[in-house]
Amino acid sequence: MDILDLLSAVLLIIGAAFFLAGTVGLLRFPDVYTRLHALTKADNLGLGFTVLGLVLQAPGVAAGFKLILVWLLALAASATLSFLIARRAFAKGITPWDPEEHEP
Repeated sequence: MDILDLLSAVLLIIGAAFFLAGTVGLLRFPDVYTRLHALTKADNLGLGFTVLGLVLQAPGVAAGFKLILVWLLALAASATLSFLIARRAFAKGITPWDPEEHEP
């Protein structure tokens, strides 16, 4: 195993850790806004690290460029959909979670 394979494996593991963190945030956070934040931030970073790990293993420049293009399109789609979901939740009257309202 050479250094390129090792670096690729480390980047893929970091990407998987960010995906796991996003999933935990989705399950644990109290409202739609914080859940969206967890998913968009963690999943975008997870996908970024995963793509970087895969680019190092790409057979050519064209394949690496396609991977980066897919990542950029996913970033744009994620930001757009998160904005639309948050705007719809706000329009329906869903208020952000207030910790003072939920004190024990």
